[in-house]
This record gives sequence, structure tokens and C-alpha cells, in this order.
Amino acid sequence: MKRLQRRTKRNNITPETSNSIGTNVLSTRINNFQQMLSLRWQALSPRDQLALAVLSMFLLLFIGGYGGYSIHQAANDSKRDYQEQVADYFWLRAQAGNIDSNAMNAADGEAAMPPANSISALLNNSGIANAQVVATGDAVQLSFNHASQAVVSTALGKLEQQGWQFSQLSIQQDLVTKAIQVQATVTS
Repeated sequence: MKRLQRRTKRNNITPETSNSIGTNVLSTRINNFQQMLSLRWQALSPRDQLALAVLSMFLLLFIGGYGGYSIHQAANDSKRDYQEQVADYFWLRAQAGNIDSNAMNAADGEAAMPPANSISALLNNSGIANAQVVATGDAVQLSFNHASQAVVSTALGKLEQQGWQFSQLSIQQDLVTKAIQVQATVTS
């Protein structure tokens, strides 16, 4: 009978009392640990207390310094990586004009455009409309007029970047209209 009464007393603990008991037990253990450390500190000689305090300060400074240094190095590495990615992005943007769209289409499995069509498209993209482009064997003949020398030189530069070589090139400027007349034969 006594055994059953002890069991019922143990099982009558409510959640509220169990939380307060757990909190009390934890705070009691922490207080006991602090008292033990305080007693052991008091038991040390003053010389040992000083040495332990200096050693503790050195350890804290070393850990703090190393932590700060490692955070600083990580920040520098992150900044350097970001700057490299930005430089790569702008380099790729600068190289966009050098990409041969016909080669990209051929790589995608599509048939490449005939040379005359690709030159005509390149000239249209450069701002030169109504260019006459005719394929003659392996060569392509082209003829156009434009008012801006910058547009003409850009278009001719893009042709060279695409791998076209000029076998004949004639550039003249009309004295009255100031339009630039270009006649060229290019080969790949």
C-alpha cells in the first residue's frame, strides 16, 4: 500500500510545477557552479590569480583578433570576387559585337544563312539599309550609300570581325550630297 501511495504522489506532478521545478533545478545548478568557481578562485594565490587573468585576457584578445582578421579576409575575398564578376560581365558585353550569329545558329542545329544573306543582315543591323549584296561563287559583292562615315566604318569593321576579307574595296564620297559610296568584294 505504501508503494502505491508513493507512486501516486510522484505522478501527481502537474506541467506548471514540472516547469518551475526544471527552472529551479537549472538555476540551482548554475548557482552551485558559480559558487564553486568563486571558491576555487579565492583559494588561488594572488600571483596565480594575476597569471590566470592575464592568460584569459590574452586568450580573449587572440580569439577576437583572429576572428576579426578572418572576417576581414572573407570580406576582401568576396569584394575581389564581385569585382572580377563585374569585369567579366562588362568584357562579355564589349564582345557582343564579335559574336557570329550565323555560327551560333549553326551550333544550335539550324542551317547557316547563305553568305549574301548574312552580310545583308549584318549591314541592316549596322544601320545601312538598301544595300545591294550579290553572291558570286566564293565571293560576295556589296554596294551601298550612306551619309555617315562612322556607320560605314563600323559596318566594315563588323564584316572583318566576322571573318570576311576584302579582296576589293572602293570608298568614294559624293561632293554634292556628301554621301559615302562603298563597293566591295569580300571572301570568307
